[in-house]
Amino acid sequence: MANIEGEYKESSNNADDEEYRHYLRIINAYRQYKVCSLNKLARTEKYLCEIPDHHREMLSSYKDHLYRVSDGIARNDLVIQEILQHVNMFDGASPFEISIKEDKHIGPPTLAEIDKVIATIKQFVRDWSKDGEEERNACYLPIIEEIKNHFNDPQRPKHDVKVLVPGAGLGRLAWEIASRGYTCQGNEFSLFMLLASNFVLNKCNGVNLHSIFPWLHQSINVLKAEDQVKEAWFPDVNPADIMCQDGQFSMAAGDFLEIYNEPNSWDCVATCFFIDCAHNVLEFVETIHKILKPGGIWINLGPLLYHFADMRSENSIEPSYDILKEVIMKFGFEYLKEDTKVLTTYTQNPKSIMKYTYESVFFVCRKPM
Repeated sequence: MANIEGEYKESSNNADDEEYRHYLRIINAYRQYKVCSLNKLARTEKYLCEIPDHHREMLSSYKDHLYRVSDGIARNDLVIQEILQHVNMFDGASPFEISIKEDKHIGPPTLAEIDKVIATIKQFVRDWSKDGEEERNACYLPIIEEIKNHFNDPQRPKHDVKVLVPGAGLGRLAWEIASRGYTCQGNEFSLFMLLASNFVLNKCNGVNLHSIFPWLHQSINVLKAEDQVKEAWFPDVNPADIMCQDGQFSMAAGDFLEIYNEPNSWDCVATCFFIDCAHNVLEFVETIHKILKPGGIWINLGPLLYHFADMRSENSIEPSYDILKEVIMKFGFEYLKEDTKVLTTYTQNPKSIMKYTYESVFFVCRKPM
């Protein structure tokens, strides 16, 4: 099981009160997933009833398909209820007790919050389903191979090598590293992800215990109706099997920049689809350089999507990779390896007519001795 550190505690100060309200909104978004999704589906069904009769008669198979979508939403909600059942982040109060009391204060979830619930459902496929194996192999295996190449001293036990994975999502990359005998900690800021990772890492003791329908909400660019209602099972491995290995595994909740400030404390930092999550990517580079031990390795793979670039209410800088590379070297890193054309995807529906593929940047850097 994964020890999840940095649990959230209720407090009287304003910052913690705001954090608690944020937590409630996320719980509420999970709880309202089914209602919001069925409401959206109902609008489609309503319009179907309004189109000309002879058109509607031609779409009997489409109407049957919408029933299957509705059933998939209900079955996704069963998994969500399992996730919430095991949440206990504020002084022992369950999300059911909290949310019933607080719903009137936090209001309905926003569209963005429901979208994050849907994104988390897709994340189960990427990290913990057989269906996500090809995507994982493209993103995770290059990182794992570099860790094995750089930390292969037979005189040094693997569990003595400390690896940090910021932006760990549902924890599969960190789990894979720890399962190979290294001491690995995943760090995640998103409570949407943390609630789900707690469930899969600590409550799923077995293989293919649960199923989800990750592509229900993608109604465009669908080749076959069956593709939209495709079922995916998780986890494809037993997360508890890591207990049989020498490696130590944990997950830490919170902001990467706030949690990790102890100099010279990690042998390796592995970032996968992470560094573009920053408002100021230089803060990430500086922190990684600070916390790595002399001689430590930074392995990165991912695009430069810059998540805050198009948000008018958020500040952001978006340096191109050539400029970012200059910055990385100015901080003192030595480049050991670089490939700017690693083809990767992220929670990609493999059956979709339209697919997004990144030519991701992959590099390995060393902090000098």
